[in-house]
Amino acid sequence: MSYFTPLFLATLFFSTALFSSQYPYRKYEHVKKFYSEICLDAIEIGIKHQIPPAAIMAIAGLESGYGRGYVSQITGNILSLGAFSGDKELPSLYLPYSKLSKTIVYDKKIIKNHSENDLLWKKRAKSLKRDYRPYPYAGTAKKLELLKYDKKLKQKAYRECLNDFASRWIVRKSKVKVFRDARVWLNKKVLNNGISILFDPAVNEKFIDIIGGHPHSFNYRKAWPKKAKYIMKKTGLVELTTDIFNEKNDFNKVWSNK
Repeated sequence: MSYFTPLFLATLFFSTALFSSQYPYRKYEHVKKFYSEICLDAIEIGIKHQIPPAAIMAIAGLESGYGRGYVSQITGNILSLGAFSGDKELPSLYLPYSKLSKTIVYDKKIIKNHSENDLLWKKRAKSLKRDYRPYPYAGTAKKLELLKYDKKLKQKAYRECLNDFASRWIVRKSKVKVFRDARVWLNKKVLNNGISILFDPAVNEKFIDIIGGHPHSFNYRKAWPKKAKYIMKKTGLVELTTDIFNEKNDFNKVWSNK
């Protein structure tokens, strides 16, 4: 015997279909988990440094595979930021690829429990990406699984990475012209329209277009801006950050509202 009336089931189906059609990426738990970990920091840092928060989140999702790429899992570098002089870089690593899970395995516990026949070992080239693990592990092949088991350290690494992007990359003194251009453009936008302009969909999209998709930019591939903007749209990141900033609402509540 069903305890649900036809009207209730129809309403539930309509709500689910509406949710999926508006922001279909929100149905994925790994997407929700990743954005729940960086959303508030992205908004705070975006406001402080006058960079569109939704765009930052979209880029982080694209660059890190929503935090599931092995480099981002090890280093916390969710934006694939190259190391500056003096920064610690992730070194060359000898790691196995699991044929079963189709992932690079870096966790010693998981490697130990794997069948040897499932693992294909290979030397991975030096990543040239900044390693946000704390001393004495940053820049070494030790404790690669550190951030996986320490949520506080992972959160700190994520925040440092987001802050670096805003305070070291998108700046007037950058050696990269498109970053300087983006900084000047954003400053004018905020000066003329106020901080709320950072939550405008068009501004978020144009920021992505300015910094990527052409030579000597954040990512030279022409498809890169399209992918970042697609993630932003399908996840409803502009709407998410706007609602949280304006209404001071809880992430989970806003995420499930749309």
